[in-house]
Amino acid sequence: MTTTFSDLGVPDDLAARLDTEGMTSPFEVQELTLPDALAGRDLCGRAPTGSGKTLAFAIPVAARVATAKPGRPRALILVPTRELAAQVRETLVPLAETRRRRVATVYGGTNIRRDQQRLRKGIDILVATPGRLADLVQRGDCNLGDVDLVVLDEADRMADMGFLPEVKRLLDGTSPKRQTLLFSATLDGDVDELVRRYQHQPARHEVAGDPDAHLDVRHVFWPAERDQRRKLTAEIVRRVDSSIVFTRTKHGADRLARQLATDGISTAAIHGNRNQNQRERALASFTSGEVTTLVATDVAARGIHVDDVGAVVHYDLPGSDKDYVHRSGRTGRAGALGLVVSLVAAEQGKETASIQRALDLPSGLHEIDLDVLTAEELPDPVLALDTRGAPSKSKSGGSNKGAGQARRSGSGQGNRSRGGGGGQGPSGGTPRGGARSRNRRAGRH
Repeated sequence: MTTTFSDLGVPDDLAARLDTEGMTSPFEVQELTLPDALAGRDLCGRAPTGSGKTLAFAIPVAARVATAKPGRPRALILVPTRELAAQVRETLVPLAETRRRRVATVYGGTNIRRDQQRLRKGIDILVATPGRLADLVQRGDCNLGDVDLVVLDEADRMADMGFLPEVKRLLDGTSPKRQTLLFSATLDGDVDELVRRYQHQPARHEVAGDPDAHLDVRHVFWPAERDQRRKLTAEIVRRVDSSIVFTRTKHGADRLARQLATDGISTAAIHGNRNQNQRERALASFTSGEVTTLVATDVAARGIHVDDVGAVVHYDLPGSDKDYVHRSGRTGRAGALGLVVSLVAAEQGKETASIQRALDLPSGLHEIDLDVLTAEELPDPVLALDTRGAPSKSKSGGSNKGAGQARRSGSGQGNRSRGGGGGQGPSGGTPRGGARSRNRRAGRH
């Protein structure tokens, strides 16, 4: 028997609104967490991007939040990036409107006077990045003393970005009787400290990664020096319908975007130096298909939630296996076949081997062959990485199912759709136009 939102305790008016929005069946993370969250318990959820966690906290926030006084919000949702703040708002607003609750987002890169004006009018639910909210608190425009419902979304990413000291200061200013919902892809290290310090006997739930979830994301590592990468990247993105190319620096992203545009490829850049309007326009153009290639830095890796991304290209190798997972998780979503191409310089053999070991990827580099970009099977790597990190010829051969190359790395990318499961599962087919999840808004984050 299919579980409904009403079965989980969602109030009738919100369940009706969800049905109107096309969300009729809960995802796994929603089934696990909604009863505890709606009952007012602290909750600690381990869930990857794409599992439906945004709706898992949006529903209890809309159901439980009280009306705020001017400058004193009642619910606070902290997120690491501007893009994620905007997407959380998109999910939350229809539910909040049903309860006649006001929602606002505050983040850097926008006019702070607008934030001040909205807070003075009264905001019930505030979705914020830590830096801008701290600024508003210090200016006296926002008092967090009435906040009795807090959500920490992507807590691990906030830790990675160095936000935790600010997050702690903000949480210390909220009501000591608050309900705290924490969602993260990992719950160790700094995230565990947040759990111990700010939650009281939290209910713990985990959405386990489906061992088959990554089977339609293919991973290719090609040897390419700096002077070869522009031409090779252009050839890659021409062969797939939409691509996200990751660079190490903001200036590198702008430079590559200009170069690809010169090569006749419709391109936009997105990174921390772009103001919010520029970032939103770039993302909207990419989502609509007006722009086929998005060039981004790591800061945008978790803020880009677009289905049907044909390929992710690591123009600059990521700094860690976690960064590799965050970047690579932009492809293979909503049932589409995914592709990840990493361009590796000779001196990067050691870093490449480390990533491959951590994520159970086959060791070594592939020979460059553009035809594999649209193939469902990939050859094995034929260039081994020696102890000094330099590539050398290997005797390996044959072929393998590309998806089978990264079972564990799929844990950062969401669950396969199985009778109402996560919204990123494989369906086979081509990189563009895979089967779409029946619960798209719930399954995007």
